Amino acid sequence: MRRRFRRPDHSVPELNMASLPDLIFTVLFFFMIVTHMRDVEKQVQYQVPAGTEVEKVEHKSSVIHIYIGRPMDGSQDGFIIQLNNEVATVADIARFVESERRHMTADDQERLTVSIEADRDVPMAMINDVKQALRHCYALNVSYAATERRSP
Repeated sequence: MRRRFRRPDHSVPELNMASLPDLIFTVLFFFMIVTHMRDVEKQVQYQVPAGTEVEKVEHKSSVIHIYIGRPMDGSQDGFIIQLNNEVATVADIARFVESERRHMTADDQERLTVSIEADRDVPMAMINDVKQALRHCYALNVSYAATERRSP
């Protein structure tokens, strides 16, 4: 007598998709919280110089950016200074730094760094004028934006 062995039906269980929307929204909220949106629209065009000793800024919340370059719309010849979303002069820098300093925490005020993002062709006299204005308002920690030069 021959016995016939039946193979049991093995079916793959369906994947439970009920928690997938929760996971997607959790990831979405995470990226919404940690992403920093740029709130300054650049009105100057510049090409930063290349350097060999380039370091990243540690505390970005304590950095104030000053942009120096040619106007994007080509309305003027020469170079202009941009502070936040406004075109400014060297005389406006002290007031701008004090205004930004008031919005910072005490720790950020101690670590205050001014990042000068200037075109490589900006005259050094203009950079010196900006640095003198920063000295007058005691913003003494200055960094210069640059791209990293690759060694051959």
